[in-house]
Amino acid sequence: MKKVTKGTMWIFAIGQLGWSILSGIIVNWLVYFYQPADEILSAGHIVYVSQGKVILGVLTLVGAIVALGRIFDAFTDPIIASKSDRSKHKLGRRIPFMRYAALPFALFTVLIFVMPNSGVSALNNIWLVVTVLLFYLFMTMYCTPYNALIPELGKTQNDKINISTYISITFILGQALAFSSPYIWGIFINGGMDRMLAIKLTFGILSALALIFMLIPAFLIREKDYSDTKPSDTKTWDSLVKTFKNKNFRIFIASDISYWLALTIFQTGLSFFVVDLLKLEESMISTLFLTMTFVSFLFYMPVNILAKKFGKKNLVIGAFILFALVFVFTSFSGLMSFSNTIQGFIIAVGAAVPMAVLGILPQAIVADIAQAESKTTGENREGMFFAARTFSFKLGQSIAILVFTSLATIGADTGSGLGYRLAIYVAVGFTILGAILLSKYDEKKIINILEVK
Repeated sequence: MKKVTKGTMWIFAIGQLGWSILSGIIVNWLVYFYQPADEILSAGHIVYVSQGKVILGVLTLVGAIVALGRIFDAFTDPIIASKSDRSKHKLGRRIPFMRYAALPFALFTVLIFVMPNSGVSALNNIWLVVTVLLFYLFMTMYCTPYNALIPELGKTQNDKINISTYISITFILGQALAFSSPYIWGIFINGGMDRMLAIKLTFGILSALALIFMLIPAFLIREKDYSDTKPSDTKTWDSLVKTFKNKNFRIFIASDISYWLALTIFQTGLSFFVVDLLKLEESMISTLFLTMTFVSFLFYMPVNILAKKFGKKNLVIGAFILFALVFVFTSFSGLMSFSNTIQGFIIAVGAAVPMAVLGILPQAIVADIAQAESKTTGENREGMFFAARTFSFKLGQSIAILVFTSLATIGADTGSGLGYRLAIYVAVGFTILGAILLSKYDEKKIINILEVK
């Protein structure tokens, strides 16, 4: 077997640049696009789907659809992971899935924003449900096998941390490209293009770029040069049950769910916090996110070095605590006596450090647990460990979307932003819970297993 080189690690990481663009478009802009605030409507935005708490008088349609998509995605994760773990394809267990899924993954990202009717209609509501479900299906088909390659490419602790660092760099760059969308559609609008067409064209351009990035590792990495693992014979349900029997994995998953609940509320709400709470221009969304991206990028190599010296667990717990402090500050957005613009930059810079830590280390922790399990049992179920992780955090994200979109309607008619502030405090609670849960993770035990020759 070949030893993975830095060049191969970067080729692999480019795939994450691609899928993070697509994920960023949906996470950051779907709710913004389909459940627009008054300030956005005044800019000429069109409403396409039913608004308000139309489901049981509690849930918004957009929130329910996104949550349904994440739940559907969560349940397809272990199925795809099992098929990948058991695959006997001549190109390997992961690469074929990535090749087949890339194009439809990019295509349905665009189709989510292309409505059949120009105003609110039942057909538009149905279209949104179908396209969101298909988006998440193909996202799973690409991302689950992709993530399962991490422990197969990175055989050592240093290699896993380096790979996690590289894919975190490309992930945040992809998110930055997705968050820069207002800059791009603003150029088209200033050139005389209709606002809605400009937004759709922006997402089309970014999705085409993402497709190219996703195909690079799918065609340039020869999986069997780095992995000679025997396909698993364990069926889907049995494999999932075995995975969750791992105590340390269960502890990590519980903490990870809390993190994703908090992060999803923050990410989904950031656009609204900027426009509604801070009363800043729409273009400031991109400015602040790019600032957060740049500052976070500066901390990637220090995180890489510190993790090798002090361990991943301690750094992640510290990041949870720092994130909680940033969320508390965010809850007072627009209420403090100094410049709202400065408040926005404080939030962006403050969130950058924990995002660097939490963008790198959780993937490496899962890779550690999966590799330790493989050494202990002799079964190669790396795909299922990553699928089990995504299964769990996507359920968490689904709940977060429902919570945010429902809370966001509180005080919407008065312009107080009360619902947004309440959502932030929910995020604070989940962040603190995540830190407490992770403190129970036995990192030393896992590392000791991995160091046994």
